[in-house]
Amino acid sequence: MSIFDSIRDVRDGKAVYKTFIDGQWIEASDTFVIMNPADGSVVAKVQKCGKDEAERAVSAAYNAKFKVAHMPAFERAEMLARMARLLDQNSMEIKEMICKESGKTSDLAGGEVSSSIERLELAADEARDIRGEIIKEDMVSNGKGMALVTRQPLGVILAITPFNYPLFAAISKIAPAIAAGNSVVIKPASADPVSLLMFGRIMQESKVPSGSINIVTGIGSELGNYLNSHIKIDMVSFTGSSGAGKRIAAVSGMKKLHLELGGKASAIVLEDCSLNQAVSECVTGSLKFYGQRCDAISRILVVESVADKFVAGVLEEVKKWKLGDPRSAGVSIGPLINEKAASFVEELVNDAVKKGAKVLYGGKKQKLGYFEPTVLDNVTEDMDIAWKETFGPVITILRVKSYEDAMLVSNRSDYGLDACIFTRDINKAIEAGENIEAGSVHINGHPKHGIGQFPFGGDKNSGIGRQGIKHSIDEMTKLHTIVLHL
Repeated sequence: MSIFDSIRDVRDGKAVYKTFIDGQWIEASDTFVIMNPADGSVVAKVQKCGKDEAERAVSAAYNAKFKVAHMPAFERAEMLARMARLLDQNSMEIKEMICKESGKTSDLAGGEVSSSIERLELAADEARDIRGEIIKEDMVSNGKGMALVTRQPLGVILAITPFNYPLFAAISKIAPAIAAGNSVVIKPASADPVSLLMFGRIMQESKVPSGSINIVTGIGSELGNYLNSHIKIDMVSFTGSSGAGKRIAAVSGMKKLHLELGGKASAIVLEDCSLNQAVSECVTGSLKFYGQRCDAISRILVVESVADKFVAGVLEEVKKWKLGDPRSAGVSIGPLINEKAASFVEELVNDAVKKGAKVLYGGKKQKLGYFEPTVLDNVTEDMDIAWKETFGPVITILRVKSYEDAMLVSNRSDYGLDACIFTRDINKAIEAGENIEAGSVHINGHPKHGIGQFPFGGDKNSGIGRQGIKHSIDEMTKLHTIVLHL
């Protein structure tokens, strides 16, 4: 027996998952199929929610928002801690589902589950530590009063999550929302929503108040405008493409927006760096989860004087990244989420080659969504891949004359999510950290958001707001001032 048996039926040999709205597991009038990117097989069917289900979810969250807001902080903390324990107890089954629906290797899926557990535990700690302040009026003449400034929940949070971290991305929004006392409507990516539905069962077992968490599975293009513009939604927290983020901003009205959007992280490699470290970090930062990460290194700006040695090192390092079925031992590059994604990467590579770039390794799209780990050298600024988010396993190398040139190219991007620099010169490292136009700059390491121990988020077309364990809670609360006239 599994605790997840109650949320699914088996029909024609395939599991059909219900969705979680207003404390109940319900069915919509239609379903859609979730495919395994590794082999094209059917993983399961899930509910294709429409406006009726979306309205029911929003109304449930709206009616339940005071249940969570008035819950003592220690109770919210204990509820999040229960979620962490139950997720740990059921981690194997959820890990297997992440592998099936997202195409991740077992190691990547296991890391996602472990990070999700830790994020819940840390959010439980933060729920006990949401503080305000007292401001005295005596900094002005005749000021005799004081103000009590508290943090209050926003109300109803609409969370929209991407395919690349189907469990963790959802928990990174749900956990701070609950810690802060909000209710939630969450719309997962349609490519891989099953692991979140399974977590919905865990939340139910953790005694979340009825209606405080609602999961709406369906097609984003059909539900997006309806949910984003809904008058009862107080905040939209979205992780996804810049184009989708701009559409959300256009229809959301006066809601608070928390948008983590696309990235084009640059890695600057200088003459004085530790070359072996730069090679290893740049390859890992480019290829981890097949490049399907907003914080992936998407272009490497290497100074010409060390470019040949750097490229030689990359060609040796990339051989360690084996392409194949992610269920097979030793494989570190599996399929992209679907064939359309692989075709987009193929278009970027072909455009670069036509304009003079050199494919030194890989470069080919294979069956389904598989794309070879690729090393693309001599990329220039007239090529699409120099500017567009790749979201695929391509190591893109631009040769530059100097540190100054690298900084100029890095900052020309419309994106500003992450960047990194490799150098032994602490002065240049700090200068770059201060002047690269990105939300996070990493020194001598590839960008990674981790579990949110440091704040992260985008500048320019990469978003609005910051995420992080404490910082997400700040985003999901509002300051409330009570003035005492003494």
